[in-house]
Amino acid sequence: MDHRGHGRGIRSRRPFRLDDCADDAAALIRTLHLRRVIVVGYSMGGLVAQLVWKRHRPLVAGLVLCATSRVFIGSAREHGRFSALGAFGLASRLVPRRLSAERIARAIGKRSSAGPLEGWAAEELRRNDWTAIFEAGRALGYFDSRPWAKDIDVPTAVVVPTHDSMIPASRQIALARAIPGATVHPIRAEHTVAGTQPERFVPVLLEAISSVTARAAATTAGP
Repeated sequence: MDHRGHGRGIRSRRPFRLDDCADDAAALIRTLHLRRVIVVGYSMGGLVAQLVWKRHRPLVAGLVLCATSRVFIGSAREHGRFSALGAFGLASRLVPRRLSAERIARAIGKRSSAGPLEGWAAEELRRNDWTAIFEAGRALGYFDSRPWAKDIDVPTAVVVPTHDSMIPASRQIALARAIPGATVHPIRAEHTVAGTQPERFVPVLLEAISSVTARAAATTAGP
């Protein structure tokens, strides 16, 4: 699913909230008539996955958290970066959506090459509601699951790009250590590995999913 404001996701005049994204995911699970699922989240999606567990526990059989952490802000520089995104979001609400979208589309067009993958990525970026995207950045800055990550009680795996320059690997490993029984699945790659090197990322992701699936099945079966 595309989260609200992203791609073909829900459009709303309400300020972007990660809680709403978690509720949207839970609504999709119920709409598909699924009982309990393994929720996989990458980067921001990892925060949403944690919130799906927190807000809709009966739906969650396990978690696979990739390139994510308990908190996105770890330094004054990061705090400034996320605060700036919030300011951009506020400013973008004062600009007509069509004008804002046209300006961003032109900027994307200048940066994208003629390759099919780059062209597809540019077209997907043009679909975004950029007010929501900027507000999402602000929401990332305020997220903090440190008070309750230790209470996550479903089988969990954490996929860690060890060369991640956006979310330090140490912060990702701290997430795994905070969750009882969580396994760590490292991959020597950057934060963007899922999109830029899927042939390397997918096998590690499947390994993590298999680990959670096996543990979830054992929990359901009982002694």
